Amino acid sequence: MRLDLDTIRSADRRIRPYIHRTPVLTSSRLDEASGASLFLKCENFQKIGAFKARGATNAVFLLNDVAAQRGVATHSSGNHGAAVARAAKLRGIPAHIVMPSNSAKVKICAVEGYGAHIVFCEPTEQAREVACADAIAKTGATLIHSFENENVIAGQGTAAVELLEEVPDLDLVMCPVGGGGLLCGTAVAAKSMRPKIKVIAVEPANADDAAQSFRAGRRIVTQKKFTIADGLRTNVGEPNFAIIQRYVDDIMTVSEEAIVSAMRTIWETMKIIIEPSAAVPYAAIQEAKIDVSAKRVGIILTGGNVDLDALPWNL
Repeated sequence: MRLDLDTIRSADRRIRPYIHRTPVLTSSRLDEASGASLFLKCENFQKIGAFKARGATNAVFLLNDVAAQRGVATHSSGNHGAAVARAAKLRGIPAHIVMPSNSAKVKICAVEGYGAHIVFCEPTEQAREVACADAIAKTGATLIHSFENENVIAGQGTAAVELLEEVPDLDLVMCPVGGGGLLCGTAVAAKSMRPKIKVIAVEPANADDAAQSFRAGRRIVTQKKFTIADGLRTNVGEPNFAIIQRYVDDIMTVSEEAIVSAMRTIWETMKIIIEPSAAVPYAAIQEAKIDVSAKRVGIILTGGNVDLDALPWNL
């Protein structure tokens, strides 16, 4: 997979008319609690409410006209599906989105709102892949994979470019890891722009395949337990893991309780809505899994799509 800063900067220019340049927020209370200077890149304010708008838009707009007219397809628990649906609508082409039957209601509504055709399936990776392959066979649509796609990864990396343009002297950048699309784009962009920066990924302990793989030096596929961080229930991609091995400094895990606590802390302190997956990096700081004292730390808050009728601290 060819991925470098030039590819990411090209993606940045391509998608700029279609996405937000999201703000970087700070909080003196969070700084005081962590002993660090935290800079939060708020992709919860992005189009479709998540960073996924970046990668999907880049991939869809790179399709040639012949392929584009046949439409696009993907499988997704929500944010990537909404991002592909939106990008397809912007380009005026069909979108076929396979979603697990247990997807969050707010994410289903978002995909429907962009006019995509939704196919529901059982909530397993195999069921998603089979249903998506069937949709592609019937329609001739192009698969826009949520993380095993170089154009998607390049688009996701634009968030880190914006962050480092705004705060160039970061010591450390943190983001969650599921399939690895955001992590790969972030790591390549960050290390290319600031070679001495540390890149740390965080994932739920209940979905710790990336951490296991990182420690073992080979990709390990696990059966996932339930995690409230629904965007991180996927095993890390094979091409993604090769990039992670080259560019990422560490991967750590956090408990479900820590994720909920971090999510609530950011809601209460910063008065912004983030989803559980977005809270995972701060959970590692709050749970003292990483020493950030006296460091300048960038955190990518990945999204803000939450079912307000099922807030985790009310369950």
